[in-house]
Amino acid sequence: MILFTVKGFSQLGEDKVLHFVGGNLFGMVGAGLANQISDGNRAWTFAGSVGGSLLIGLAKEGIDQNQYGGWDNEDLLATVLGGVTVGVTIDVFKQKKKRKREQLYRDAIGLELEHDKQPINNLSLDTSLSVLAISSGVLTGKY
Repeated sequence: MILFTVKGFSQLGEDKVLHFVGGNLFGMVGAGLANQISDGNRAWTFAGSVGGSLLIGLAKEGIDQNQYGGWDNEDLLATVLGGVTVGVTIDVFKQKKKRKREQLYRDAIGLELEHDKQPINNLSLDTSLSVLAISSGVLTGKY
């Protein structure tokens, strides 16, 4: 009897893990679609991730209800949490990539900034144009 109980609990946990992984996968699909449609808007990307996992979770629970007569809110929650996890992860890595890109830009123009803010008035015309690989003589007409 104890072995059957342990086996039953392990399968219950495995089912939630599968729902979580399914939420991850469909959350990535939803985030990718929302990211493309919204041109990279963070809020819409997160909403797409959660929405994708919610849609697949509702579909799966609807099928379970129809075939087995059992709707499980805990399974739905595990699926949605998978999507939330993907949404947060994507947002964290996008912000890290954005900060790195900004730092590369500052390094390229030789500008050091305090408090990670970019004062545009400190950029000289020569420095700004050299980043774009344009000679300052182009604007003045001195070739």
